[in-house]
Amino acid sequence: MAESILIVDDEPGILSSVSRILEDEGYQVSVAKSGAEALKMIAAEPPDLVMLDIWMPEMDGLETLKKIKEQAPKFQVMMMSGHGSIETAVKAIKLGAYDYIEKPLSLDNIMLRVRHALDQRRLEEENLKLRTTVARRFELVGTSPVMEKLRQLIETAGPTTGRVLLAGENGTGKELVARAIHMASPRRDKPFVAVNCAAIPETLIESELLGHERGSFTGATTQKRGQFEQADGGTLFLDEIGDMSLSTQAKVLRVLQEQQFTRVGGNKLIKVDVRVIAASNKNLAKEIEKGTFREDLFYRLNVLPIEVPPLRDRREDIPLLVTHFLHMAAEEQGLKLKEVEEGALAVLQAYEWPGNIRELRNLIERLLIMVPGPVIEASDIEGFLQAKPASGPASGSIALVGQSYDSLKDARNAFERDYIARKLREHSWNVSRTADELKIERSHLHRKIKLLNIELRPEH
Repeated sequence: MAESILIVDDEPGILSSVSRILEDEGYQVSVAKSGAEALKMIAAEPPDLVMLDIWMPEMDGLETLKKIKEQAPKFQVMMMSGHGSIETAVKAIKLGAYDYIEKPLSLDNIMLRVRHALDQRRLEEENLKLRTTVARRFELVGTSPVMEKLRQLIETAGPTTGRVLLAGENGTGKELVARAIHMASPRRDKPFVAVNCAAIPETLIESELLGHERGSFTGATTQKRGQFEQADGGTLFLDEIGDMSLSTQAKVLRVLQEQQFTRVGGNKLIKVDVRVIAASNKNLAKEIEKGTFREDLFYRLNVLPIEVPPLRDRREDIPLLVTHFLHMAAEEQGLKLKEVEEGALAVLQAYEWPGNIRELRNLIERLLIMVPGPVIEASDIEGFLQAKPASGPASGSIALVGQSYDSLKDARNAFERDYIARKLREHSWNVSRTADELKIERSHLHRKIKLLNIELRPEH
């Protein structure tokens, strides 16, 4: 579809001549003889670019520009004037005009400036789309109590300079939490650099973190800036820090203490201002007891400890996560969205998720690609899940996948029974509080308890 341009001028000759020039170049052109008329047209159908004369009766171009910017601050407006002055041009730019062109208007000048303005608009739209896509990819999804608590911790930790230590199983989204902390901090416009310590060979990790000088070791053909240097002014995320060797831990500790270091093979002292967020799926206190993790480094990192919950502790978030991952995968793969039937969601909510969020995301992408129809059903899912042994009722987990049921109704009833029983245990078998969390009427919950043969057992 052709890009649209609105020309606003009280001179009929200008409207006619400029319209012909732009239409000959393939643009869709509309005209307005006053600022008031232009504002109505913009409100009804916004064009891609407005060419606006400054000197008009009643409402002049600067006043019109001001009102346009009040409606849409990012609107692309090019000012035109036959009585130009530097002062007027500066005032127009300050009010938000993209460009300023003097009359008489030449063909070449008009086309050059219009192309630049529309190219800039396209670039801004592409950047906005990219930022939106990136923001969605790193969004923390969920409304469960544990997620609300996690968000509160992020809001508390973000604005500070304190180091953060994230604990949690593999695949729980520790990097997402680290990015959220970074975005909630004054460093949000500075770099966020993520390093997976477990993925880098021991022989290279010092060079990766601190950088190296040319010729410092075999294969070092050029100088390299390390991750600490690249994160200067921003945040460095050290994932799986429990996998670092003791010698590397000592070097990291020194950088944290002094905020300065030298590259491998160099002697120049490099000063940095870096906030470190570390993460581990290991119990670092036990690693200290075993002698594989430095106690002094642990206390340096563990200023603000945050636990990232596993997916099995936030099953009520699974429908939201499924929708989120379906939209992401459909956009990335260029595929149509699919619906997920209620029984399929029940199976997903009942599963133990040993791989946590990462496993769920991979599964949803696989189902979007592999399921031929428009609806994902329970039978489509079960073949992709790892069968896990059922947990005992005292564990508070839900056991469904891996068991055999005669019908989907039986499987759904089993899920509901285990889920409601777990919620009752969490609330000390208090039906009213449980009903409030489940967002159902107390009488409805009583009926469910009777129907599903759930035994109410007060805690001792």
